[in-house]
Amino acid sequence: MPELKVLDSKTLADGELFHDSRGRACPVPTPLAPLADTHGHLGSLKLHDPALALARAALVGVRLLVVPVDPVDEFPRKWGSAAEFLDFLDSHVAIARMCLEEAAAHGFRPPEFEGWDVPELLDNVRIVAGAHPYGAGEYDDAAEALTRELLASGRAVGVGEIGLDFGPYNEVDERTQEVAFRRQLRLAHELNLPAELHIRDAAGDAGCTAHRLAVRILTEEGVPEAGCDLHCFTSNVHVMEDFKQLGCHIAYGGAATFSRSQEIRDALALTPSRCVITETDCPYMAPVPLRGEECEPAMVAFTAALVAKVRAEAGSAPAAATYRDLWRNACELFGLPDGER
Repeated sequence: MPELKVLDSKTLADGELFHDSRGRACPVPTPLAPLADTHGHLGSLKLHDPALALARAALVGVRLLVVPVDPVDEFPRKWGSAAEFLDFLDSHVAIARMCLEEAAAHGFRPPEFEGWDVPELLDNVRIVAGAHPYGAGEYDDAAEALTRELLASGRAVGVGEIGLDFGPYNEVDERTQEVAFRRQLRLAHELNLPAELHIRDAAGDAGCTAHRLAVRILTEEGVPEAGCDLHCFTSNVHVMEDFKQLGCHIAYGGAATFSRSQEIRDALALTPSRCVITETDCPYMAPVPLRGEECEPAMVAFTAALVAKVRAEAGSAPAAATYRDLWRNACELFGLPDGER
């Protein structure tokens, strides 16, 4: 077992799991329902050990983590086979169990949620598999075969992240991206699985071209009957409305907490209760007050608190209702029981 870092000297001294870059305690908001991180790249963490990140997530009340895996970008760069990736998850879950046992010896235990009968996080680590638009040009028959193998796992709950990226870092042309997107949407239809979408517009594109094209493709191909979510929402009310009309869930992450993200918060306030979910997209975009740190699944607690606060202040829903909706919606999207008594 690795050295237990989940409880470092600062945590043992003040009881707080998180501290900012200056060492100041960042108290974790108390969740009013089980928490879900619907999109966290556990295999991409660099500064955090995945097992310890799982343990910290459990300690703040996360009860569902959905881990995306990319058959193009991550194979064979990280794992040589689907079995190797699944072994990676299994081994870190096992280590996390030992970490939680040691944490309990120091008085640190995951919170209980009265009125809910839900699995522990370590029994509810799931995956989605799909080729990111960056790898659209390499999504061939072999990549699809690997995707199918990953989706045959008992951990699999969806296809993703798939979609369109017209941002500055993607060199794949629009047509190639569209072909891969449609192909993977059809796979979601075939397997009766939901899809997690990655849609990014070009910088400064007020017309939201990528999002508009995605709406057209989803209209033509059909939104998977099992559901769909717009991962890492960073756009405006109009884009949110377009995807809401299609029946998609809208996933809010750390970007919603940033001071310059009022446009995102405006969309969040107006997102129907049945559509809103939370994610981290870790290791990217850690939420305030930990912005600038490497993001990890436990940090979804800060985003969920912001989501509840914004919606309460806007009169959309009381905080407790938003927490319930965030959990129920995540479970509904991925075909899992929500456990509410």
